[in-house]
Amino acid sequence: MNVGDALDAAYRDEWGQVVATLIGLTQDWDLAEDCAQDAFAAAVATWPRDGVPARPGAWLTTAARNRALDRLRRDAVGTAKLRQLAPLAPDPEPHEITDERLRLIFTCCHPALPFEARVALTLRTLCGLSTAEIARALLTTEPTMAQRLVRAKHKIAEAGIPYRVPPAELLPPRLAAVLAVLYLIFNAGYDGHQGLTGEAIHLARVLARLLPDEPEPRGLLALMLFGEARRATRADDGVLVPLEEQDRDRWDAALIAEGERILDHTLAAKRAGPYQVQAAIAACHATAADAASTDWPQIVALYTQLSRLTPSPVVELNRAVAVAMSEGIPAGLALVDALAASGRLDGYHLLPATRADLLRRDGRPAAAREAYEQAIALAPTEAERRYLTRRKENL
Repeated sequence: MNVGDALDAAYRDEWGQVVATLIGLTQDWDLAEDCAQDAFAAAVATWPRDGVPARPGAWLTTAARNRALDRLRRDAVGTAKLRQLAPLAPDPEPHEITDERLRLIFTCCHPALPFEARVALTLRTLCGLSTAEIARALLTTEPTMAQRLVRAKHKIAEAGIPYRVPPAELLPPRLAAVLAVLYLIFNAGYDGHQGLTGEAIHLARVLARLLPDEPEPRGLLALMLFGEARRATRADDGVLVPLEEQDRDRWDAALIAEGERILDHTLAAKRAGPYQVQAAIAACHATAADAASTDWPQIVALYTQLSRLTPSPVVELNRAVAVAMSEGIPAGLALVDALAASGRLDGYHLLPATRADLLRRDGRPAAAREAYEQAIALAPTEAERRYLTRRKENL
């Protein structure tokens, strides 16, 4: 691996570790981010000359800690924070870093913060996503997201929100936000931020162990595993490959089997939540021998259940696709057109993309072409634009 690749990998894999560790030691979020940035800048300057260290994470954490010490001394903030920094070993053990990450997630997901701020703050501090990237993930503007992040940090400082995993009796109310954070991290990995899917799966495993009596963390873990099993087949030369055209022989059978085991254990709790239902939908796809064998009636029933648990126009759009595959294209198109007329998904590229695909299947190329053009104009990523353009050209 060359130095450039090593630096990219270090940012992807170590940013959250460094920031979480420094926040835990200093309780100063801005200081932690600034010093983490300084550490990566130092790596850019020194690694090409001195070589990539054997343990990049430890190197970066030590550099960030030293920068924090310098800042605290220079700013004359007193000895208390300096004493907090002193016990940090130059080579932190992985389990210690994991604990810091979980503390960071639960702190970011404190109920005193608005839900959107909890998700955004964790994506920024744990994963190092830019403000623009978080804004795209949460379907808002960059200035709005920047203000949201600043307000969230101020709220943590002003309210004295503790940096900790809450006691057992306070965990359930915080769980929904934590799960949402992990799922957004996973989806960010699917959208091109390599390494984040593995990070999300790892944290989901830890969370499932932390809350053994809660079925939803295991439901989310199963959902992630089913998705990760298909990773190698989701794109071909930078162009998305739809589920029905993916090479199922290349799906990771071990991940699918693990997802099935976890899902079966989770559903035995007889307290189905939205992540468990989504995992059951993913299992229908993952375990079908081929696209034609997919149990679409079961998927329609599961989406109906999901829409009761978490009413959402996006869930309704997915259910419309399942209805089209189960009951016929006209039935699905009618549901999609009703959604379009409602205006609840205005600006959402998958609405015209779904309509275009159903029109294509219905043998209406002119109308499909128009819908594809609408979807291309709204698509947020180049990979999606290439896929939609290829679909339109193949009509």
